[in-house]
Amino acid sequence: MSTENANVLQGEAPGRRFVMPDIYVILFVFTGIAALLTHVVPAGLFDRVELPNGRVAINPDSFRFIESTPVGIVDFMTAIPMGLADASLVVFFTFIIGGMFMVIHKTGVIEVAVDKLTRRFAERSILIIPVLMVTFSVIATLIGTQELALVYVPVILPLMIALGFDSVTAAAVALLATTAGFTSGVLNPINTGLGQTIAQIPVFSGIGLRALLFICLTGAAVLYVVRYAARVRATPDASLVADTPAEAEKRKLYRHAADEGALAFTARQKLAGLTILGFFVILVWGVLDQKWFMMEMSGLFIVMGITVGLVAGLTTQQICNGFNEGFRDVLVGAMIVGVARAVAVMLEQGQVMDTLVHGLGELVGGFPPHVSAVGMFIAQLGFNFVIPSGSGQALVTMPIMAPLSDLIGVTRQSAVLAYQLGDGLSNIFYPTSGYFMATLALAGVTWDRWVRFFLPLFILWCSIALGFLIYAQATQWTG
Repeated sequence: MSTENANVLQGEAPGRRFVMPDIYVILFVFTGIAALLTHVVPAGLFDRVELPNGRVAINPDSFRFIESTPVGIVDFMTAIPMGLADASLVVFFTFIIGGMFMVIHKTGVIEVAVDKLTRRFAERSILIIPVLMVTFSVIATLIGTQELALVYVPVILPLMIALGFDSVTAAAVALLATTAGFTSGVLNPINTGLGQTIAQIPVFSGIGLRALLFICLTGAAVLYVVRYAARVRATPDASLVADTPAEAEKRKLYRHAADEGALAFTARQKLAGLTILGFFVILVWGVLDQKWFMMEMSGLFIVMGITVGLVAGLTTQQICNGFNEGFRDVLVGAMIVGVARAVAVMLEQGQVMDTLVHGLGELVGGFPPHVSAVGMFIAQLGFNFVIPSGSGQALVTMPIMAPLSDLIGVTRQSAVLAYQLGDGLSNIFYPTSGYFMATLALAGVTWDRWVRFFLPLFILWCSIALGFLIYAQATQWTG
């Protein structure tokens, strides 16, 4: 037996082949780096001011250095538990949505619905991808809730598998569509509305250029996913998750042989299906009209799982078992959300977050005037690693970037666009983005596999972003 084969049998990587570390290892290293930065970067502080809408932003003229408070061993030791506590809303939302969909799966409603849709779209299955992606993208660009990807994935995953695609396709349809819509922000109150409010320019001005950006980002994403999905359908082994046991189980569960008879809804399953639709109507109303977010949606999903289970004829024990199984399925992803938050916890405890923001402003001010907008984009792209929240990043960075833009020859409209692009595009790349990692967990796709899939499109998206920013800078775009 050759040495190489022996290494393979022993679980060692042959030759010098690089093996991606587990995501826990990556995040632990990032947390350690953040802790070390608190011993190197001087502590600093901005004063906070309350905006007319009740949100708290920083006063850009108030930065001062303060006495350093580097984190200690105990702080580092408790960073992950504190991260889990800080990110508890996303963590428990992930658990609840996983449990709720497992209960619905046990009713058989999903299996029958997938069977019917699979047979209906069997000859034109690829068309369902652009239809879903454009729909999700339009919703995101109007209401600004990227987190709805968490709701979309469990719904479309069985259908994507049954139509001959894979889990990566399901994750991509939800994540890429919502990100393209959110980033372009045609009428998005979360990034466009808040950013323009802080920059003191008319809210939702510049809609024409952002609409064109929406078309470019969404169009590129649709073509990219369709190309990958078609390849997977033609050659299943081309799937990036083809070698995983979980993917094999999904294929076995959701794909039906051509000679099998069509499934039919029972009377109770039909009633359960109508109940599900009713709850989704309530969800849409709550998000759009009542401004519901994860707390309210979590409560709704608990009631939804219990109600649908009872209507479909499940016993209370079966409903409880369904929730428990769903919790187990998303355990790793939910934990990763909290572990990722530990990076920001270290920077906040060491009081260096404001120093980094202040340095970001000075960095952008040092860029050549004709590429200052590009400098803003790069700065926002980098800072999004530690503040992946769109509104959070706007409240921290835009009070710096808006007045800075006046000094370096960039319009405030362009500064807001640079923030939107820097924040949005990397939300589904950085492992510190909580909802993104939770969505991957629901899809059953690991972060390293996703990066292999997404990286080429990410580079293309960044190229599109640079093109729009260069145009905005050259024309002194004001909307």
